[in-house]
Amino acid sequence: MPISKRTRRMFSVLANGLRPVVTLMMNKSWDGLDRLPRNQGFIVCPNHCTEIDPVVVGHMLYDQNIMPHFLAKDSLFKIPIFGKVMAGAQQIPVSRGGMGAGASLAVAREVLTDNGAIVIYPEGSLTRDPDLWLMKGHTGAARLALETGAPVVPVAHWGAQEVLPRYAKRVRLFPRKTVRVLVGHPVDLSEFKGKPIERELLTVATNRILDAITVLLEELRQEKAPAGHWDPAEHKQSTSGRFDDGGNMTASGAAE
Repeated sequence: MPISKRTRRMFSVLANGLRPVVTLMMNKSWDGLDRLPRNQGFIVCPNHCTEIDPVVVGHMLYDQNIMPHFLAKDSLFKIPIFGKVMAGAQQIPVSRGGMGAGASLAVAREVLTDNGAIVIYPEGSLTRDPDLWLMKGHTGAARLALETGAPVVPVAHWGAQEVLPRYAKRVRLFPRKTVRVLVGHPVDLSEFKGKPIERELLTVATNRILDAITVLLEELRQEKAPAGHWDPAEHKQSTSGRFDDGGNMTASGAAE
């Protein structure tokens, strides 16, 4: 069914409340906006290096008259008032433990059918890479794309981590920072269409998406990324909880 007036109204509450704050916090530079699909549902896959990334990406999409739907931690929906607004704006709760992931993807499919935009962070959580390059990804975005035929648009951004460093408790407004966003061409997943959607295929498709984001991030950072993607398991890191800049779990993270 089409996006309801109530959903649009609730999302406007979120967007109009956050947009002035974002404008106050940082300058913005957006490139590649013409690569965003129009008149069809699509999946946005950004890199993830600080807690305010969704605000950055959401701001960019909303200003292009595209209503973004995020797969967000279910704990956010338990916050009084804010949680109700999130649910009313058709944002999609996902359990950290992975329970209910099928239901979340079912809602995402409905949004895509209605020509909406789903934002999925393929890394699943903030990158554990000490230099903030992409880490090994989850396969949800690739699965959704292959099951629905929706295009996957890679997006890279850089600069938000200077406003709010990863896991920091306060923002750094001065000197004023510029956050750059670069939209890429849809990822070519055509070779996987019509094939059985199995784990190995999903892993290859996911790496294709991560590689596309990495190329954009290299352009923004003007430096070459390390080979491969950071694997938390190889470095004895959890994929949840709070970490310091050295990749070590903090006391607060261990308590989560």
